[in-house]
Amino acid sequence: MSSITLTPTSHLVLGLIAGTGPATSYDLKKLVGISIGYFWTFPHSQLYAEPVRLAEAGYLTAEEEARGRRRRLYSITGKGREALSAWLRDSSASEGYEIRDLGVLKLFFGGLVDSDAVRALAEKQMSMHRRVLGELETIEAGADGGGQLAFPLRTLQLGKQVSRVCLEFWTEVAERPDLSSA
Repeated sequence: MSSITLTPTSHLVLGLIAGTGPATSYDLKKLVGISIGYFWTFPHSQLYAEPVRLAEAGYLTAEEEARGRRRRLYSITGKGREALSAWLRDSSASEGYEIRDLGVLKLFFGGLVDSDAVRALAEKQMSMHRRVLGELETIEAGADGGGQLAFPLRTLQLGKQVSRVCLEFWTEVAERPDLSSA
């Protein structure tokens, strides 16, 4: 077993498996799609490569199906739990807040197009934020708020607040596309 550098994706994989139990890479992809994927974006292909890397380093074990699709079921090891716990307890691990939004990037260059294009961008962003807000509200309505779900639901609350603020922002841009910074 080799020593490796653990990345945010490493910790994401360890945390999901520690919280939900043994999982395949496909299971991880589905979990991310209805939870973390709303606020932490990354290539989902990493959910297939990272468990293999973590298993090779002893943070996970892998049990392959004897027949069929030969999927690997990953489980967290003691070493994986220790690494996850250390990361969760390290309050200095924050790198700050990052807005990685293609709409915001396009708005930055809004002065290079006419106001109709800026308005169209804003309306598209408003639609997307309404959709995301609706999805988050649906998830929240169907969730039992107790136990281990209490903390994921807290992140969902932040997601709803961010969506509402973004919706308000893009509404202002749509109403005043020539003065989007006013």
